[in-house]
Order: sequence, then structure tokens, then C-alpha cells
Amino acid sequence: QVQLVESGGGLVQAGGSLRLSCAASGSFTSINAMGWYRQAPGKQRELVATITSGGSTNYADSMKGRFTISRDNAKNTVYLQMNSLKPEDTAVYYCYANVLYGSSRRYWGQGTQVTVSS
Repeated sequence: QVQLVESGGGLVQAGGSLRLSCAASGSFTSINAMGWYRQAPGKQRELVATITSGGSTNYADSMKGRFTISRDNAKNTVYLQMNSLKPEDTAVYYCYANVLYGSSRRYWGQGTQVTVSS
């Protein structure tokens, strides 16, 4: 079993910054890609950013230049640095990890609320 524990969400004013963390623990051989999705009220879950075990990154267009994804493989942790936040960034942010333990499976964090006030 694998657990992903997120932290770092909260309330911030527009233009501010937040840093989200997501730590994976449990039984696994390795973690391949990790990343973040978000879901705003009444909207579908959307991709925010992904990062491979080798450090290659991919971002949704609306996040490019404002968000930075990184990871610490030794700590099995992925981070999301969010700068220049906008009210439309308000959502529940979910991390995921593609975990290898025999076969590959995706696990999700519980979600952390990010609220950006105008």
C-alpha cells in the first residue's frame, strides 16, 4: 500500500505564493512520474504539472512561467511552487505518483485546498 500526504495549501492574496508538498510512503520499488492536478468547483480535474524520475517537466499552458514543479527522489516527495497566484487558481490540488511494485499503478493524495482572494 502507498500513501501520498499533501501539505502547504491555504489562503493567499492574489499575486502571492504558496508551496505545496506531497510525500509518498509505503511499499514500492520505485516511483516514475509524479505530478499535480487541480479541480475547481463545478469544473473537471485538470493537469497542472508533471515531472519524471529524471527531472523532465511538463506544464499546462496557463501555469507556465508561474508554477514550478520539482522533486526530491531521496525523500519520495514532489513539490509545486506557485507564484503570481490568481483567483482562478483557486481549487483543490491533488498530487499523484506512478508507483512501480510488480506492476505500475497511480496513487493519489487526499487533496489540499488553495484559495486565492482578489
